[in-house]
Amino acid sequence: MSQLDTNENKMGVLPIPKLLLQMSLPMMLSMLVQALYNVVDSIFVARINENALTAVSLVFPVQNLMIAIAVGTGVGVNAVLSRSLGEKDFHTANESAKNGIFLALISSIIFALIGNLAATFFFHIQTDDAQIRQYGISYMTIISTMCIAVYMQVMMERLLQSTGRTFYTMISQGTGAIINIILDPILIFGLFGMPRLGVSGAAIATVCGQICGALLAFAFNIKVNTDINLNMKGFRPNKKIIGTIYSVGVPSIVMQAIGSVMTFGMNKILIQFTSTATAVFGVYFKLNSFIFMPIFGLNNGMVPIVAYNYGAKNKKRITHTIRLSIVSAICIMLLGLALFMIFPAQLLGLFNASGSMLEIGVPALRIICLSFTFAGFCIVVGSVFQALGNGIYSLIISATRQLLIILPVAALLAKLGGLSAVWWAIPIAEIASVLLSAFFFRKIYKEKIAPLGKA
Repeated sequence: MSQLDTNENKMGVLPIPKLLLQMSLPMMLSMLVQALYNVVDSIFVARINENALTAVSLVFPVQNLMIAIAVGTGVGVNAVLSRSLGEKDFHTANESAKNGIFLALISSIIFALIGNLAATFFFHIQTDDAQIRQYGISYMTIISTMCIAVYMQVMMERLLQSTGRTFYTMISQGTGAIINIILDPILIFGLFGMPRLGVSGAAIATVCGQICGALLAFAFNIKVNTDINLNMKGFRPNKKIIGTIYSVGVPSIVMQAIGSVMTFGMNKILIQFTSTATAVFGVYFKLNSFIFMPIFGLNNGMVPIVAYNYGAKNKKRITHTIRLSIVSAICIMLLGLALFMIFPAQLLGLFNASGSMLEIGVPALRIICLSFTFAGFCIVVGSVFQALGNGIYSLIISATRQLLIILPVAALLAKLGGLSAVWWAIPIAEIASVLLSAFFFRKIYKEKIAPLGKA
């Protein structure tokens, strides 16, 4: 039996609980390592001073936008490639992979130029603090200049995921994150004879980890991913395939980019009170990655299964995968809710929290984590929309939640109740999100899943 046949049997025949665990667990573990890297990175930066932590927090929307483009393009490639394999259209599968690599390269060049040109302006419109500006401009310039590393890492890992080889994705992601964690203290504080680079050292460590992850994922695709051919000799961009990739990927890109706009807007609202509030918001995003990253890993395992079996017109396997993913996500979120409610001071203490940061941060974490109750369902359902080619639904939900609710409500609450009231905007928005998600899921079920036959 060929490798391709083995993968077809795995995606189309293996019992769903075992398949979902097999596909998702490596991704969940690698995402947890990624979350650990995010937290450790900020823990070391916080040891410089609170302004350094604030600067990195202010850069977060830019990093999020960069990753949004990389991941969104990867989502489009993932869905098209997996669906093509399910339909046994191997030519389209190969072409989608090659065009995905081409798009990652072009995106990285464009972002590197824009990121470098906009760094100074970006910080001058956010803060008057000279030290925060200095730290932030340095960090943003470095990650923008070398963003090709993250674009290629994400794309190569998505190609492995699309063909069911999530174990290798775990290795590449985990290796990159571990290298980052090792280099952070060395480059930030100048250990082992290295120069003390401060915030710039954190950025360089990040880029080095991404480069290693990208090279390793590329090697895995060449050596073990026999389902696709990445020989770029004679390659020409295919407008039709690129259009198909972006028909799925653009909603994902815009959806995550909206998150950058929301974070930027929230930072502007919070910094009016104190830069410490902005640091708290940045710390929240680092901490919640421990809760959200495993669910994103679960989704990365789920999407190829749903896309493959939709191509194969197997309704039973689609519905079973979705139900199991939703239940798993909700359980993870409830654990996260308990953690944030019981140990907020201890979590903030990891970041060398001052008395004022604890005073602001403890109630903030307890309020924001109420949104976890609903977020698990919304995240999984949003990925189902993308797997079935209806990413526009995810876009509508995300835009409504983050632009039409969170920012206006946060601005209003800031005027009416001050800083302590601002945090309530997030759980309020999540309630609207779960209602919209349920509405669109019912719609897509009737239109695309139900007609496939009996479950």
